[in-house]
Amino acid sequence: MSIEDIRDARVPAPTPAPVPHPPRRGAWAALRPLVLRTHFYAGLLIAPLLFVAATTGLMYALSFQAEKIVYSQELTVDRVGQSVLPLSAQVAAARGAAPKGEVTSVWPAPEADATTRVVMKSPGLADGETLTVFVDPYTGDVRGSLATVGDALPLRAWLSAFHSNLQLGEIGRNYSELAASWLWVVALGGLALWIGRARKRRADLVLPDRGASGRRRTRSWHGTVGLWAAVGLVALSATGLTWSKYAGENIGQLQDRLGGATPSVSANVKGGADDGGDEHANHQIDANGQMIMPVGPDVGIDAAVAAARAAGVTEQLQVTVPAQGKGYVVKERDRTAPVHLDAVSVDPADGAVMDELRFADYPVLAKLTRFGIDGHMGLLFGLVNQLALAALALAVMLLVFLGYRMWWLRRPTKDRALSVGRVQPRGAWRKAPVTVLLPLAAVTAVVGWFVPMLGISLLGFLAVDMVLGAVGRRRTGASGAEPADARSSGTR
Repeated sequence: MSIEDIRDARVPAPTPAPVPHPPRRGAWAALRPLVLRTHFYAGLLIAPLLFVAATTGLMYALSFQAEKIVYSQELTVDRVGQSVLPLSAQVAAARGAAPKGEVTSVWPAPEADATTRVVMKSPGLADGETLTVFVDPYTGDVRGSLATVGDALPLRAWLSAFHSNLQLGEIGRNYSELAASWLWVVALGGLALWIGRARKRRADLVLPDRGASGRRRTRSWHGTVGLWAAVGLVALSATGLTWSKYAGENIGQLQDRLGGATPSVSANVKGGADDGGDEHANHQIDANGQMIMPVGPDVGIDAAVAAARAAGVTEQLQVTVPAQGKGYVVKERDRTAPVHLDAVSVDPADGAVMDELRFADYPVLAKLTRFGIDGHMGLLFGLVNQLALAALALAVMLLVFLGYRMWWLRRPTKDRALSVGRVQPRGAWRKAPVTVLLPLAAVTAVVGWFVPMLGISLLGFLAVDMVLGAVGRRRTGASGAEPADARSSGTR
């Protein structure tokens, strides 16, 4: 054996270095491109509807205070007197001012300087409108009359319809339902993207980065404003969907199945109709279109209100006059927290309380629905509620502006021709693990079915995206160039 052989035997052969495995990506790292692309396209295409909804919502939030100024003549009295007239006398004064109207309900003055509202059905009004006559409870003088919708006077009623359907009727409702359907998706997607970002300082999560510039600064403001507004935006989306046309029906059916339907006080007198849901249901109309008041003993509205007050129904009353086979229905309509929404029905024959309904006995879901709707309408917390709605509306408008600005700042600045911001690259769903992608697809399908405007528009987005992708690939194959969507999106 040679010396070289002995040396080679003593020195072991070098082992090859192990090939490093790529680090395992977390679920969020794999899912983030898909969330980013969804947030980008939803924000880009739905943002105009969100901006319109926010603008009209801001106008509606400010209408409560505007009503007090515009309709001060009708809403307030000149002088607070020593004692009020009986409700029957106030109703008689309203009938004298509008002899063609038929009284359906009376709202006694809720405050010392407020007028009493006498609500009537009257010919010549649009569907859903009633004629409200405002009466001074101290003198019986009529302060004016207005066409109203529920408790909304003409200004707020018009702005409410403008916010919900742009004054376009049933067709216009699609705009608001589409905006409400996507608002929570955009808000939660943006929230996840913002919280999931890596940052050097924790303060940059909740406060804008003042040291940043350009697109980074715009993104910082967009993210922090969205963070602070996210809870309110999701709440607005959820409550707005409750009275939408398509999703609202599904929500109502689900609520009924879960035992959360809003109860109603029974107004049936002995031998009357079985359905107590609508106290106007059995009004009879004569040949001239006038309502026939029921014939029989009637203790009168004053005695009915006295019986209701004795039963504990005392705050901001709404008194519905008897229809055929029905009694008086006296409800509280104070929807400012803490709410007062108790109700009783009173037999017109003897003034006895026939049925009672306490808000405390409402199912939990019915209570939450009531709170949510009143909060969305700016009623639950009064002026504070209205200011919060105005702030959320301004936040949406700012988020839309900043979102479009970020898109604009992504444009290729070296191009001579005018160009817009780059889109997020395709294929994001391929990067998500199957264990995440399949449940996500199932949840998306269920939500898309339950919220139809979301599902239909999402399918439309996917179809358009597939067509654009096919066109891009065909052009790329013809030119041999790399498609723009295949490049890295990057940041500026």
